[in-house]
Amino acid sequence: MSGRVVVVASGNTERLALPYLVGRLENRGVVVYEVRIPSQHAKLDAGTAETAIKAAWYRNAPRPDKFVVLVDTDGADPKSVTEPLREELSRRLRKLGAPVLVRHAQQHLESWYFADSRRLREYLGRDLGSVDPTRPDDILNPKQHLKNLLGDCLYTADLSREIAKVLDAETIAARSPSFRGFVEALENGGAHAAAR
Repeated sequence: MSGRVVVVASGNTERLALPYLVGRLENRGVVVYEVRIPSQHAKLDAGTAETAIKAAWYRNAPRPDKFVVLVDTDGADPKSVTEPLREELSRRLRKLGAPVLVRHAQQHLESWYFADSRRLREYLGRDLGSVDPTRPDDILNPKQHLKNLLGDCLYTADLSREIAKVLDAETIAARSPSFRGFVEALENGGAHAAAR
């Protein structure tokens, strides 16, 4: 059972979409208590993650059982993004009374949307192009590809939330290793779980 999990992510797109992406996994014990983001559109790094985690820890009652920090890889090797962040947060938050796990969205969160190609295609009302829905983590710039598919429609955090509402998390988890790693961290990743 995951308990009260606070996710720390990079921006409003994640803040609005993640509860819907994982909301249908409550039967598996996945419950996102809150999604926090850095204030004033700051970059998600060890400092801003630490601030968000401490704010959630000291502000909430009851306190969170676990924190999961979700970072985009932006084309970099996942370990080169997650490991330094995990090590720095471990050092900064060693006295915190809850585990802090670091996971990644391969490229960007939008790659996960392409894993449920049937529902995304129905939502957009058009073909998704040459992406392979069985390998969404391999899409080089999923956010830009989604923007291109939207045409004149502006891609916003609110639109991302609307897309997330129609997608199936089980389908995404079956096709996207990075989403599956994120879900596993929400479900049962403990203090000893390694960053992916």
